[in-house]
Amino acid sequence: MTEELLQSRAGGIVTLTLNRPEKRNALSSTLLDALADTFEELEHDRDARVIVVRGAGPAFCSGLDLREMRSRQDGGGDPDTRVVEVFQRIERSRHPTIAAVHGDALAGGCELALHCDLRVASEAARFGMPLARLGLVVPFALGQKLVEVIGPAHTKHLLLTARPISARRAYETGMVHELLTPPEFEEAVANLAATVAANAPLSLSGMKLAVHRAIAAREGIAHDDIDTLVNQARRSADSREGVQATLERRAPHFRGE
Repeated sequence: MTEELLQSRAGGIVTLTLNRPEKRNALSSTLLDALADTFEELEHDRDARVIVVRGAGPAFCSGLDLREMRSRQDGGGDPDTRVVEVFQRIERSRHPTIAAVHGDALAGGCELALHCDLRVASEAARFGMPLARLGLVVPFALGQKLVEVIGPAHTKHLLLTARPISARRAYETGMVHELLTPPEFEEAVANLAATVAANAPLSLSGMKLAVHRAIAAREGIAHDDIDTLVNQARRSADSREGVQATLERRAPHFRGE
């Protein structure tokens, strides 16, 4: 396993830590590959009972690695990543998953938390989807997950303003299951993981499957037109400008092209 993803165990509780604190745990291609490979390995681990996903340092996850994205754009390549595939793999895990969000969960970091079964947040955390500031369109499957969790009204507000919301507001919209003060956070995560891990493994995997089957019709929704818009935005001059402006910490100058 790469050093960008750490794994530890305590009984049946497996903790996966995004370990790029100097990059606010931005999702590099290496880290995404490590997440996919690790969840695939854990699928066959009979000793695992629950998986906790968290971040090292002050942030949970700041989303995709923008320097990697800019490099692909500058090279004329497709700036697309495996992010949708990896998040869906996490969602399909037969083990219950908990996102322990102690700090900012932005863009792909917000979606990573959403694709876990349960979310515990510190009051110090923020959640956001600032794609419009990057000139990007949310991939259909990720927008769909937002609508499933917080509904269309809150999804529109999050996506169209591109502003982060507080953990308190995330709790009010139903995005977060438990909201804790920073001193309470670690104990609450440990208690929730222990509570889930104490339940019967076959019951847990069966009930996860039942819930996923109930929403399985979403996979049959046609979205080729949206995919076209997503790809067009990824390759646009506005997207290159949005990424560059974010890296330079300045306001972007969008031209609609």
